[in-house]
Amino acid sequence: MSICADITRVTAGREAGIAFLRRAGTAQGKTKGKTIVLLHGIGSNGGSFTPLIDALPEAFDVIAWHAPGYGGSRSLVSSFPQPQDYAEALLSFIDVLGLERITLLGHSLGCLFAGSFAARHAERVGALALLSPALGYRVKAGETMPETVQGRIDELRALGPRDFAAKRAARLVYQPDGKPAVLAAVREAMAAVDPVGYMQAARALGAGDLMADAPALSMATLVAVGAQDVVTPPANARKLYDALPRPAGYHEIPDAGHALPQENPAAVARLLVNLIEASDA
Repeated sequence: MSICADITRVTAGREAGIAFLRRAGTAQGKTKGKTIVLLHGIGSNGGSFTPLIDALPEAFDVIAWHAPGYGGSRSLVSSFPQPQDYAEALLSFIDVLGLERITLLGHSLGCLFAGSFAARHAERVGALALLSPALGYRVKAGETMPETVQGRIDELRALGPRDFAAKRAARLVYQPDGKPAVLAAVREAMAAVDPVGYMQAARALGAGDLMADAPALSMATLVAVGAQDVVTPPANARKLYDALPRPAGYHEIPDAGHALPQENPAAVARLLVNLIEASDA
């Protein structure tokens, strides 16, 4: 697994109850003042973006949050939160950091949070990237969670985080036997989840509806997915892309599964830089 070339420049912080990692940019030329905020998936944390941070040009300021209930971030109050609850936590977070306008990237469940934020606070998002997007299940309050969601909760309760990760991690990586470092990193992040935070996030996944937010995403938005993703398959990503009012590129990355930012961080970095440059043109 790649790590940041200058790890001393990646610092940990905590603002508005959110723990995060940050690599300060060199603030040169056109990238001055450009901040990228990264939102991870349900079985990950901010550290899962380390390979992507390493692959991005050093001029960019890059922040990877630990979502509420993850990595020392304060959990949400509600046991059954909606994606917009995470979006409001993100708003408080960037307000405290003094960030007026950001490039926002979500991965998997993080796409539900990114979409909810961008739909409600479009003026704060210069460009949006949705990787391996989870679309949500549109479960209303009081309704039964689909088995795919409830099964995760029940399995985590039964096994505990470490055995849960050992059972599930390989499914996220395409040809995991050939990518032992990626698999180990995915398993390590999943084993570190806090059960309370994970269960809240799983219920937000059940309640979420990214397709409903899609028409309000007025900023340039790209969608990328691993061509061999069996968790959030390309057909779902394409469906989302076709619903965007300002599409900025659809990409299926070969030889990658669900853990796209870790399996091919260089490809993701190139797409993200191109998106930012095109949005500034």
